[in-house]
Amino acid sequence: MRLAVVSSDGENVDLHLGRGKSVFIYDYDGELNFVEQRDIEIADDAKHQGGKVIKTCIDCDVLIAVQYGFKSKIKAEDAGIKLVMDEGPIDDVLKRYIDHVEFMKN
Repeated sequence: MRLAVVSSDGENVDLHLGRGKSVFIYDYDGELNFVEQRDIEIADDAKHQGGKVIKTCIDCDVLIAVQYGFKSKIKAEDAGIKLVMDEGPIDDVLKRYIDHVEFMKN
């Protein structure tokens, strides 16, 4: 499973999806591994930029941000990406999500 988190500093999930100038990509297959940072051109004064973040994460299964709008939710669904709202240290956010997925499998 490939996961992306929206972060301003690479340490915390702390941004709205449409403000995500950076996403950090991780792979999980029983073990969590950092893959890369991807930077996105987001205009500070523009609205509805979640689509840019979604396009940047098209190879991801899950995209985690503090919040996202309805338009982004539809775009993510069309792209086959699950959007998740959470915030906090990236390690904690990813652990919560993975623990939830593993729990639901049992």
